[in-house]
Amino acid sequence: MSSAPLYSDVTSPAATAPILEVSGLGVEFNVDNKWVMAAEDVSFTVHPGEIMAIVGESGSGKSMSSMALLGLLPGNGRSSGSAKLQGKELIGAPQSTLRKVRGNDIAMIFQEPMTALNPVLTVGEQIKEIIEQHSDASPAQAKERAIELLKMVEIPEPERRYGSYPHQFSGGQRQRAMIAIAIANDPILLVADEPTTALDVTVQAEVLELLRNLNRRLNSAVMLITHDMGVVADLADKVVVMEKGRIVEAAPVAELFNNPREEYTRQLLAAVPHLGSVVGGVLSSVEVEDDGSLQITDAPRAVLRESADLATPDAGVVPALQLTGVSIEYPGRFRQPGFKAVSDVSFVINPGEVMGLVGESGSGKSTIARAVTGLLPVSAGSVDINGTNIAGLSPKEMLPLRRKFAIVFQDPAASLNPRMSIGESIGEPLFLHEKLSRADLDRRVEGLLDDVQLPTNFRNRYPHELSGGQRQRVGIARALSLRPSLLVADEPTSALDVSVQARVLALLQDLQQQYGFACLFVSHDLAVVEILASHIAVLNKGIMVEQGSTEQVLRYPQDPYTRRLLAAAPVPDPAEQALRREQRNALMAAGSSVG
Repeated sequence: MSSAPLYSDVTSPAATAPILEVSGLGVEFNVDNKWVMAAEDVSFTVHPGEIMAIVGESGSGKSMSSMALLGLLPGNGRSSGSAKLQGKELIGAPQSTLRKVRGNDIAMIFQEPMTALNPVLTVGEQIKEIIEQHSDASPAQAKERAIELLKMVEIPEPERRYGSYPHQFSGGQRQRAMIAIAIANDPILLVADEPTTALDVTVQAEVLELLRNLNRRLNSAVMLITHDMGVVADLADKVVVMEKGRIVEAAPVAELFNNPREEYTRQLLAAVPHLGSVVGGVLSSVEVEDDGSLQITDAPRAVLRESADLATPDAGVVPALQLTGVSIEYPGRFRQPGFKAVSDVSFVINPGEVMGLVGESGSGKSTIARAVTGLLPVSAGSVDINGTNIAGLSPKEMLPLRRKFAIVFQDPAASLNPRMSIGESIGEPLFLHEKLSRADLDRRVEGLLDDVQLPTNFRNRYPHELSGGQRQRVGIARALSLRPSLLVADEPTSALDVSVQARVLALLQDLQQQYGFACLFVSHDLAVVEILASHIAVLNKGIMVEQGSTEQVLRYPQDPYTRRLLAAAPVPDPAEQALRREQRNALMAAGSSVG
C-alpha cells in the first residue's frame, strides 16, 4: 500500500469546521461467541455542503460503519473509536441521546423505500409524524410543512398526494418521499445508503439531480454509500474506498477516477462497465449548443443499412428466435380490467447472435423473456424457436422443445433448489431428457463445472454454501447442460458486485463463443448490453420504439426515448458524466418534439 497521505482534502470545505469527524472507528459482531471484525480503523471527515461517497463491494464494511454512527447496530454488534458530530461524541452515547440525533441532526435514506415506509400510514402522515417528534409544531403546522416538503422533492400535486399510501407511489416517488422524511427537520448530515440501487436509470438520474439541488440549497453534508461508480462520478465531491472493513484510499472524486493510487481501487474501476467502451462516442449524434438547443446528426447510411439487415432473417437461415407481431396481456382480476404488457413486438435473432433487450421497469422486457421460454402465453403473434411456433402449445407439446432453449434468472438463489446439491441441480435436466448412466452423468456435470470455472468438488455443496457469483455460475451451467441453441438471460448480473459481474460477463462471452448459442440478453444496464450484444432492441411501455446495431442505437439513436435513456445512464468518469448530464437536461427540455 502506498505510503503517501491517505487523503488530500478539497480546499474549499477545509476552510470550515467539519460536521462529522470519524477517527479509528471499529465495528465487531459476536458470532458463535467470537468477535468478528466488520470495520477497523475507519477515519474520515465530512464538511458542510460536501458530498462524500463511501464505496466498496458487499462485505467491505461501508454500511456497517454508517449504522454504527447512528447506534443502529444489531444486538450482537459493538462499536469503538470516535465519531463526533459538531464536536459531540456519538460512539458510546446513550440511546436517549442518539434518538434525539436520529431524524434531527442526522437522517438516513434507505436503499429500499417500500420496506422503510409504513404501509398502513399515508406518506403525508409519516412526514408529519417525524416533524411532530422533533419540533413543537402543531398538527396543522406539521401538515403544512409536510406538504411543503413533498413539493420540495418534486412530488406532483403535493396536497392530494399527502393522503396517498406508499403502494400508490411509484418506486422513484417512494424514494422522493423518503428524502422528504429525511430532510423534514433540516438535518446537518444526510446518510444515503444505496439510494438509487432499485431504480431505473431515468428515475435514478432524477433522484440524483434532486439530491444535488437539495445539497446546494440546504448546505447540508451528504454521506453517500454505494457500489455504483457511475453515481459516485455524477454526485460526489470526494470518495472513500473500503475493502474488507478498512479504508484503502480516499481522494477528491476527479483525482480518484483519473489517478487511483491503490491496486484495489484500480481493479474496482476497471471492473465497472463503461458505456461507450466498445462503440465509443455514445450519443455522439446529440450536440448541445451554447443556447441549450439541440443539434441532432443523422446516422451514416452504412450504419442504418447494418441495422436494417439485423432486423431481418438471414437468407436461407432458420432464426434461433423470431417474434412476429407479439402481444401479451395479463387478464383482469375481480373488477380490474386486463392489462396489455406488450404490443405488436417483432424481432429476429439469428444463430450465434446476441441481442440486448433494454428498457425501464414495466417496459415488458421480462414479460417477453417469460413468453419466449413458454412460461407466459401470448395473446397475438408468433414466437418461433428454430422454426417452430411455440405460441399455443400445450406443456406436453413443449416438452421436446425445451432442450432447444434455456433461461438464466436474475436471482440464482431463488432459481436453485436449496435441498438439491449443486451436482444434482446441474444434472437434473440431463437426467430428465437424456437418461444418462450415473458415470456419464457425473462426467457431464464435472465438465459443465469446469466450463463455468468452478471446482469439481462443488458438486457436493449446496446453494447456501456458495457466494452470489458462484451460484450464478451454477445457474449458467444448468442452463447450458442440454446445449441449447437459444439462451435467455434475464438480468443475470444485476444482483452481483462489480468485480463478480465482470467475471460472469467474461464467462458468458467465452461460453457463447465456445457453444455458439444465440442469446436474448435482457437488462436495464446499457453498459453491460454494449459488451455482449451485436444489436439492441429498446422497449418503452410494451412498445418497440427502436432496434438496430449496437453502434447505431448507442451512437445514433433515432427515438427520443432512447436518447433520454442513454443520457440518463451514469458513466464512471466525472468529466464525461458532466457532459452526459448536460445532454440529458437539454433532451428533457426538448421533450418528445425532437425526433
